[in-house]
Amino acid sequence: MSGALEGIRVLDASTVIAGPFGAALLGDFGADVIKVEMPGKGDSGRNMGPLYEGKSLRWATFSRNKKSITLDLRKEEGKKLFLKLVEKSDIIIENFRTGTFDKWGLDSETLKKANPRIIVIRITGYGQTGPYAHLAGFGTPATAFSGLTYMTGYPDRPPVNPPISLCDYLAGLYGAFAAMVCIYYREVKHGTGQEVDLSLYESIFRMLEGAVANYDIAGKITERRPSISGSASPSGTFKTKDGKWVVLVCSTDRTFEYFAHGIGRSDLLEDSRFNTNGARVKNNALVEEIVIDWMSKHDYQEIKAILDEAGAPVSLVYSMADIFADPHYAARENIIEVDHPDFGTIKMPGIVPKLSATPGEVKWGGPKIGAHNEDIYGSLLGLSPEEVSDLKEKGII
Repeated sequence: MSGALEGIRVLDASTVIAGPFGAALLGDFGADVIKVEMPGKGDSGRNMGPLYEGKSLRWATFSRNKKSITLDLRKEEGKKLFLKLVEKSDIIIENFRTGTFDKWGLDSETLKKANPRIIVIRITGYGQTGPYAHLAGFGTPATAFSGLTYMTGYPDRPPVNPPISLCDYLAGLYGAFAAMVCIYYREVKHGTGQEVDLSLYESIFRMLEGAVANYDIAGKITERRPSISGSASPSGTFKTKDGKWVVLVCSTDRTFEYFAHGIGRSDLLEDSRFNTNGARVKNNALVEEIVIDWMSKHDYQEIKAILDEAGAPVSLVYSMADIFADPHYAARENIIEVDHPDFGTIKMPGIVPKLSATPGEVKWGGPKIGAHNEDIYGSLLGLSPEEVSDLKEKGII
């Protein structure tokens, strides 16, 4: 079965997380992704932790389904080869500091001259415009700049950043989305390519609409808090009798009704302090006392059974060990096993989302650096083995 994006060729000229993640998403659904890496060094993502015996455990997923070639874009001959690849491609993804491609002679006009239909996805810390456009951009500072870090954590403790590179992954997701929007526009509407200007911080800021409106209309700054408390009650993490942590959120009056019935406290629905979400938010401390008391008297499995039956949303706070053991994760093929040249096999997240007619596929994990040089330079660009060998000796590839 062919992938939905079969026939689309992507040049992944990006590094580390945001760009490579977006390119990998396209590769999951059949795009022919060519990973462009510096000769000898490769993508910095090859050295990112966690490491096992000095090798990155993330690389297999970062560059799954990609063909790795080496090419030095800073050299004139390397630039010419890249432009030949641009002629035969649909999408370029790059996330170098603003102006870097221009410095290398790969400015917008040059790329469009090589291929008027090319779509260029540019991912940077702060975007291509504005007073901060020239600054280096990394995920954690960008998360702080977005406003998310300020409101994450406990009020009496320092702000907390997400434990993953959330900013980068979201930017990669937006990049893949933008690529599909541009493909649709090119194929259905206009016939030409275009450029996408995407920053790391914007990927999170777009999701803070509640905080934006609250400051604009009510003049209130959304302060630090450990959950979505303040907009829904009950909402938080609670400890069970057997010492486990669970998350319960009743973000609508209907879900609170289910919860109240489930714990045998239908009387709460007749109490003006609790019968609407607005009232519960005002009396959140009282609501939490009720929840904490009930949770402390029941083991997790009992809580889960009661609230699942009632229709109230609750979940154990899962560790990775819990995830590996969970039957739902297995049934959904959320964890797949892929061959790996160093580790034999390695497990990684499966395909998301699931398409009925053209489901995605992981054909291989992240390849060795330059593993597809002969395939791309020989078969695609038509260079002879002698020409490829000469380029290698010159350090171009």
